[in-house]
Amino acid sequence: MDLFEYQARDVFEKHGVPVLAGAVATTPEQARAAAETIGARSGGVTVVKAQVKTGGRGKAGGVKVAKTADEAQQHAEAILGMDIKGHTVHQVMIAQGAQIAEEYYFSVLLDRTNRTYLAMCSVEGGMDIEQLAVERPEALAKVAVDPNVGIDTAKAQEIVDAAGFDAETGAKIVPVLEKLWVVYRDEDATLVEVNPLVKTDDGDIVALDGKVTLDENADFRHPDHLALEDKAAADPLEAAAKEKDLNYVKLDGNVGIIGNGAGLVMSTLDVVAYAGESVGSKPANFLDIGGGASAEVMANGLGIILGDEQVKAVFVNVFGGITACDEVARGIVGALDTLGDAATKPLVVRLDGNNVEEGRRILAERDHPLVTIEETMDGAAAKAAELAAQAN
Repeated sequence: MDLFEYQARDVFEKHGVPVLAGAVATTPEQARAAAETIGARSGGVTVVKAQVKTGGRGKAGGVKVAKTADEAQQHAEAILGMDIKGHTVHQVMIAQGAQIAEEYYFSVLLDRTNRTYLAMCSVEGGMDIEQLAVERPEALAKVAVDPNVGIDTAKAQEIVDAAGFDAETGAKIVPVLEKLWVVYRDEDATLVEVNPLVKTDDGDIVALDGKVTLDENADFRHPDHLALEDKAAADPLEAAAKEKDLNYVKLDGNVGIIGNGAGLVMSTLDVVAYAGESVGSKPANFLDIGGGASAEVMANGLGIILGDEQVKAVFVNVFGGITACDEVARGIVGALDTLGDAATKPLVVRLDGNNVEEGRRILAERDHPLVTIEETMDGAAAKAAELAAQAN
């Protein structure tokens, strides 16, 4: 889960990372009130910042400096409702102004390739870090971080030395990096990024803009993370699937996909995409019902997919192991019986593995007009793509 900037600021403050005052506003009037309070700390100057989960806000006009509360209200009026790279601005952050002497960059993230963590740091911040990494890779220090040790004082010193900070500035940054590591570790994050990390005219180090991505697999350890979720922006189908503990991701095609096991589902997406090239069909979702799914889980998954208006046909691809094929078949039958007349989309079912004959028998005995049984994965994918194309 990606956090908004104001949420990242609050998380930083919670763990002692130096930040400036900030408040979120959803109306111009709220922005004015926040600017009156926060601006008193910086000579009346505040920054009105669009809260969207994408980059390029400044270039799009979503970040404006206000010298008075009136200006903050005017900027908020202009920014609220703005479209930035497909993201509508519903709230703005009113941030305390700062006298910036220098801008830096720091991040710590999960390095999946090397199965460790990676810290990246540069004395050049405030710009597109991807651009810097391509054009001048020597300006971006990359330091591996042992998950068992993290960023202690010694590792933080190694990072600032690798980035090329002078001794005085580096000494001030070291404790900030240690606190940012605490954010990463204690909040179960996969990314903590500060761009820019600034030195003010007074010589203070401040995290001026932060990005935090939290690992949703660790939500059971963090009940407070639920309040950080942007429910208004969530896809309703993905939200419904999450409530039922289903691994679901919505795509833009017309063939619904259900499988057991992430590897099998990914392979199914590829097979459907290939089979659908000639008829204009594509996968509409990723849905993994898991290795030990019951008939109830199967029915829940089918209900989610059939609720997608873009789906014109459904491909159920199950290799029975822990999930027996007869359980899957009962789930399909039960879901169709529950939905009744609301079920209008054809289902192509391919079962193989544990109890496959019993699973096929259950489906054949029910003989539902919407269900087609195919024995092979390729044959089922071609049939599902064809049925979806015919329905368009």
